[in-house]
Amino acid sequence: MSFVPIDDRDGWIWMDGEFVPWREAKAHVLTHALHYGSAVFEGERMYDGEIFKLTEHSERLVKSAELLDFKIPYSVAEIDQACKDACERNGFKDCYIRPLAWRGSEQVSVSATHSTIHLAIACWEWPSYFDAEAKKRGIRLTWAKYARPAPNTAPVNSKAAGLYMICTMSKMAAEEAGYADALMLDWRGYVAEATGANVFFVKGKEIHTPKVDAILNGITRLTLIDLAKERGYEVVVRDIKPEELSSFQECFLTGTAAEVTPVSEIGEYRFTPGAASLGLMDDYFRLVRRLPRAEAA
Repeated sequence: MSFVPIDDRDGWIWMDGEFVPWREAKAHVLTHALHYGSAVFEGERMYDGEIFKLTEHSERLVKSAELLDFKIPYSVAEIDQACKDACERNGFKDCYIRPLAWRGSEQVSVSATHSTIHLAIACWEWPSYFDAEAKKRGIRLTWAKYARPAPNTAPVNSKAAGLYMICTMSKMAAEEAGYADALMLDWRGYVAEATGANVFFVKGKEIHTPKVDAILNGITRLTLIDLAKERGYEVVVRDIKPEELSSFQECFLTGTAAEVTPVSEIGEYRFTPGAASLGLMDDYFRLVRRLPRAEAA
């Protein structure tokens, strides 16, 4: 399969209130966000013509910007509509949507008092984040070199571009070593998340997942907690030590891109995708596509 550069495609990108031809949607090289990471973004999916939990994503985008001390010059309702318009303009019914807000190029210094805030929304066809067959077997993860920062060192609850630098480095290192992704710890040494997804562990009728004091409280994460409870699982949100992984039977990741992805391996620990992870993967598939729910076993 040939690689198609993301910037060299046909289509339209919504940018500051108007549609710009895909290849012309550009920012200046002296943009503050490029130099200092002053940007926030969202990842959303449209299924069969409807963007899943669109307003929750737009609300989080606005909140992320506020945590970085800037205000997006559009309301949540306007951002919602722009996302829908971008999908319609590009003719998509099933796609990935990327809203991005950033500080502009009026001022290149640590201070950004005079920088204009911009918003762009792009959408494109994007299949499963992980290979479909690999998902059924469970993907392989290694341990990340870098830890998630402490809450008093960075705005950890913002989906901020700068916080993903160590995620990029960790995922690329994992792929180079033959793994699909990497699992990150927090600054205290507790299990945190994968490079772009939250993590869950299954022990009997309990599903355990880390607290979100140092990571993003994923919209898919919250959805899966509800789905798990509907299946009769007790969801336990707590600090999880890495050595505890030997006590869990199943593991899975959740995220807009990852959706629900079973895990078979994290470093020296092994898991077998079973009723919980595969059942919840099917529940999520049906939910986002508005299909009837299968009966739980």
